[in-house]
Order: sequence, then structure tokens, then C-alpha cells
Amino acid sequence: MILISRAEEIILLAVYAYGPTIRERIYEDIGHYWTFGVIYKALKKMKAKGYVKKTSSDPIAERGGRRRYYYELTAEGISALEDIRSIHSSVWDGIQNLTFDK
Repeated sequence: MILISRAEEIILLAVYAYGPTIRERIYEDIGHYWTFGVIYKALKKMKAKGYVKKTSSDPIAERGGRRRYYYELTAEGISALEDIRSIHSSVWDGIQNLTFDK
């Protein structure tokens, strides 16, 4: 089993939940914005790993209209999320009250 990073986990969950508005979903989940560069660099890596697939739209109907790109989870991406969720559960299982008081 290959583990995904925390950033990959957050982005994959955002893709799963909202696709086109990944940055907004990440903000809702963690409370601050990630730069587009961080997000798209991670998406490019995850596409290479087979976790997401990228599709494009036709150019927008306006002068100089550009294509929009959409990301979708693949079966491998869903499997990676299931694996990391299972690992999180087993790591945290059995911890009743987390306190750092000695």
C-alpha cells in the first residue's frame, strides 16, 4: 500500500466533494486558502499516479475564451482515500482522551 500525503488527501477529498471549486472547498475544510500553484502541482502529480483524471470543456464563448479543466477521482483515487482513512482510524483507535497534561 502506498500512502498519500496529507495535502493529497485534502485535495482528493475536495475533488470528490466539489470538483470545479477545489480551492473554495479546501478553504471551507481547513480555514485558509492554498495558492493555485500548490493545488495544481499536487493535481498534476496525482494525475500521474492515476488518482484523478482531467477533462476540458470547449472554449468559453467570449473573445479569447479559454477552456476550463475539471478533475474527477478515479477508482485508484478512491482506493487511496479509503486506505488513508483506514490508517487514520487504526492510528487513532484506542485513544480516549487526548491531553498533554503531565
